Amino acid sequence: MSIFGTRKARAVVVALAAGSLALTGCGSNDGGDSKDKGKSKEDAAKQSAAVSFGDAKASTGPAAPIPGAKPGGTIAIYQADDFSHLDPAQSYVSDARLLGRLIHRGLTQYQEDENGKLTVVGDIATDSGSSTDGGKTWKFTLKDGIKDSAGNVITSEDVRHTIERMYAPFITDGPLYIQQWLSGEGTTYRKALPDGPYKGAKLPDDVLETPDAKTVIFKFKEAQPDLPQALAMTGYSIVPKKADTKDKYDMGPVSLGPYTFDVSNFKPGKSAKLVKNPNWDPKTDSVRYQYVDGFNVSFNQDDEAQTKAIHSDRGEAANAIQLTGTVATTQVRNVMSDAKAKARTIQGYQPYVWQLNFNLDRMKDKKVRDAITLAMPNQNIFQPDGGAYGGEVATGLLAPTLPGFEKDYDPFGKAKKPNGDIEAAKKLIKEANAEGLKVTYAYANTPKRQQQSVVIENALKKIGLNVQKKEIDGATWYEQVGKVNNGLDLYMTGWGQDWPAASTVIPPLYDGKQLQDGSSVYSHINDPKVNDEIARIKKITDPAEAQKAWTALHHDIVERINPAAPLYFTRSLQIQGSNVGGARYSNELSAIDVTRLFLKK
Repeated sequence: MSIFGTRKARAVVVALAAGSLALTGCGSNDGGDSKDKGKSKEDAAKQSAAVSFGDAKASTGPAAPIPGAKPGGTIAIYQADDFSHLDPAQSYVSDARLLGRLIHRGLTQYQEDENGKLTVVGDIATDSGSSTDGGKTWKFTLKDGIKDSAGNVITSEDVRHTIERMYAPFITDGPLYIQQWLSGEGTTYRKALPDGPYKGAKLPDDVLETPDAKTVIFKFKEAQPDLPQALAMTGYSIVPKKADTKDKYDMGPVSLGPYTFDVSNFKPGKSAKLVKNPNWDPKTDSVRYQYVDGFNVSFNQDDEAQTKAIHSDRGEAANAIQLTGTVATTQVRNVMSDAKAKARTIQGYQPYVWQLNFNLDRMKDKKVRDAITLAMPNQNIFQPDGGAYGGEVATGLLAPTLPGFEKDYDPFGKAKKPNGDIEAAKKLIKEANAEGLKVTYAYANTPKRQQQSVVIENALKKIGLNVQKKEIDGATWYEQVGKVNNGLDLYMTGWGQDWPAASTVIPPLYDGKQLQDGSSVYSHINDPKVNDEIARIKKITDPAEAQKAWTALHHDIVERINPAAPLYFTRSLQIQGSNVGGARYSNELSAIDVTRLFLKK
């Protein structure tokens, strides 16, 4: 999953791609006391545990009451940028995922206990699904009483419609897992239903069967043991057939969740409002709550503004939260040295890796790519993103939250030289005869990314490259860099697993067969060996064996090809107002758990 921005997220699917921060020096401010630097890789390891699967009892609502929770009131959400998408089928970045948890529902969803342990349960389905044929056939039965915000009863036809519209040509930003599992790898799946369901065609019953109003059966050619996790993604949330307005749905979706998007009060780029969905029935929902009357969202609030306002705890700010924003680096020390404010923070390890992509259509010399990777001052780069509370030096392209993470894997020696090895990089540039090489480096026009761009530009210049900087609107960042012909050489993206498996990281980022406008193959890698190995590993049903194979392929990608320079792994530190109750860090959302919030008074 890409991290927050507009495109998958699209995003390193978290909250940070377009976040903002006032420009400050990044050499000495580590974000706080050196003895208190947030979560560690040991904490991350706890998040890498495989999920469990819930039965009908676990999937039956209502959700267990939150101690001390009270109904009523409105929570303020401070947000840097407008929501990337409202259509769930286009939702892949963290802002859309968090919003989606409040307004959308799918066949399955994650239930998270007080220790962060995740269980996949039935959401509009009665349980997490039952499989036969070794995982090739999956059956789901719908719960009774599920309606959308317009009052329409949800049936299996709505589930079918939801899956089939994912094939439509205007759907370019959402997840691809289920479409490809059903109808072919790469972009070939679209041939199965080139117009989606809009001209009368449908997927055949030997692929997707809906024999009655309550039953949905998926039929795959290969075993797909991860289907329940995939269906829990916001991208596969239900779009009712009667409510679908095709590409216009992105501006006015109906809701199945406890809250609905108030289209009449939506001011793009300025503000939005969520109100209670009167047709949401808590008896059908084992993971969500509807304590507050609604949420008022204010855009154009960068991390600095968010942090200062909520830290002050005055007026509306006492009822406010950060959604995808984090405590600004310049404010970390102020917040964490204030005992009362610190008590209002939540933090956790995120599953994202920020990387500097090389457009392999243009950056063809591996020595140049290796030189840039060696030159990157990783530690300085993540200082504007929360300092020690926001990140740590990345040594590879897989995050510490993934099973099998190798803490000692460091092919570019970043642990010993976290601020880069300029001399080694200059040597490679000379060997490549690349002194003075012109490179187009793009960055988002948010304060945080602008500050990072200065650090990266300086490093590129130190090794003799001619840097042409290009600033891009942060609100459309992932759309722009996600184009095959983007005209760029270097650009940052962030990505995190969709669930704890490398199968949700390596294929979407490095399978060249998936390369198309809007895909997450940001480096444009299209290596036959990598493509074939991805196809082979995806057929392995034993998790331990698959994990070893993904690890070996990761080594090959990093060392033989180097499609992207690893920059930093991410952590999150967020603050909320003193009147906000129920706040906790969600291992699944990699941010505040928005489903359980209430106001104390």
